[in-house]
Amino acid sequence: MVGSALSQGLADAVLVLHLAVVLFVVGGAVFVVAGNLRGWPQANALGFRLLHLLAIGWVALQAWLGAVCPLTTLENWLRLQARQTAVYQGSFIEHWVQRLLFYEAPAWVFVLAYSLFAALAAWLWRRYPPRRPRG
Repeated sequence: MVGSALSQGLADAVLVLHLAVVLFVVGGAVFVVAGNLRGWPQANALGFRLLHLLAIGWVALQAWLGAVCPLTTLENWLRLQARQTAVYQGSFIEHWVQRLLFYEAPAWVFVLAYSLFAALAAWLWRRYPPRRPRG
């Protein structure tokens, strides 16, 4: 029972991490645009911009290759270890966060969406070039 509870807790943590990555990718693009319009120098910090571009690039590459996200694979494995049975068919966190993250659609829809978002991130890189820290 303890191993099951631990696996479910870890699976929920991976799911929340997955949500955080999605929010970073989407919110990062919004932050770059808003930050440049408002003159926030942090919006063009090289480290942040590299991480943002690499994150969406990784997502788009996985979609093109037809690969499953490693976070999804890990979460699914942990849920199998937990042998979950509950009212929500999982935990409260799993139920609601999965509803935010996962959709049913043909694979090409996701490849197109991720590719367009990666193109947007590349365009933002060119439109608002990142800057190296001073000093």
